[in-house]
Amino acid sequence: MARVLALGLDPASVDPKEFSGFSPQQVRAFIESQLDRVRAAGYEVVSCYVDLGETAEAVTARALKAQGFDCVMIGAGLRAEAQLILFEKLINLVSAQAPGARLCFNSSPGDTLEAVRRWV
Repeated sequence: MARVLALGLDPASVDPKEFSGFSPQQVRAFIESQLDRVRAAGYEVVSCYVDLGETAEAVTARALKAQGFDCVMIGAGLRAEAQLILFEKLINLVSAQAPGARLCFNSSPGDTLEAVRRWV
């Protein structure tokens, strides 16, 4: 079974105004429901939620060291223009610590399974 690290911004770290009236808890529940779709398709998925930079690299490094991954799915929130430096740091960290892992990118939580399937 292919192992996927789902790396994304913790909704608790994001300005709630960006969620169109949904709470961070509702957003996280939706993300997890989409990761459950990936699991149901036969992939082992480890969620890794990071903040806006204070501990993001350390949290990601711990997740990468805990086990090997076939794929790292980078959430759309990490690729926002406001997160460019954080995105670069995390990409370089993944590249260094999981050199054999494929990278994939979703455009929203709803197409995570499709993003994973493109590469694994």
